[in-house]
Amino acid sequence: MSGHRSPTGSPVKTIGLVGGLGPLATIDYYRRLLAGWSTRFPGTAPHAVIDSLDAAHVLRLAAADRPALVRYILASVQRLQAAGSDVVAITSATTHLVYDEVAAQASVPLINIVECCAAEASRRRLHRLLLLGARFTMEASFFPERFSRHGMEIVVPPEADRVWFHDRYVNQLLKGDFRDETRAEFAELVRRLHAVHGFDAVILGGTELPLLLREETLAEWPVLDATALHVAEILRTLAA
Repeated sequence: MSGHRSPTGSPVKTIGLVGGLGPLATIDYYRRLLAGWSTRFPGTAPHAVIDSLDAAHVLRLAAADRPALVRYILASVQRLQAAGSDVVAITSATTHLVYDEVAAQASVPLINIVECCAAEASRRRLHRLLLLGARFTMEASFFPERFSRHGMEIVVPPEADRVWFHDRYVNQLLKGDFRDETRAEFAELVRRLHAVHGFDAVILGGTELPLLLREETLAEWPVLDATALHVAEILRTLAA
């Protein structure tokens, strides 16, 4: 940590972002960090370091080699620490598949995007939430396990819908292809699933989703923007 002081008088912390997962989401993180910091401390900017990874490689490892994914993400965290980062955040929900393994081996604190979402859902007194994101995120246990600790339930689309949603996510959103028709299709999916599950809110559990779904509701139900909640916790940590 440098000798430079923040507007609060405390030593400035540097945030390290494991980025590139995908690139547009990482850019969104950086923009939100700058905007949020400027609102708190006008005329200043946070210290940030970004280590950009290959999103396609991450998806391959998530599908076929989780130990290699741990090593890939941990190496990024270590590079960020070597560059002076005091705390690290991974700009991808899918990569939290291996968050616990990475955090256990890292020697710098990490900020967990799932815990940020769970804390906000608990604050809002929500009980059942629909999770949308890449297939790996929807099919893994890391969201349900953390939410269950707060007494909440996670529901996900059935398999056919997960495959369809993942296709739109990877082949459109990750490539920066944001279509009005896709937004309408996602809203219709939410309406259909609500008739079955009766959830309270929708978690935008992929960090590209807020780039397409910018409203505070989706098909009439409130959304939890994982990126926004993650960034808010990053800012609290940096300003502490």
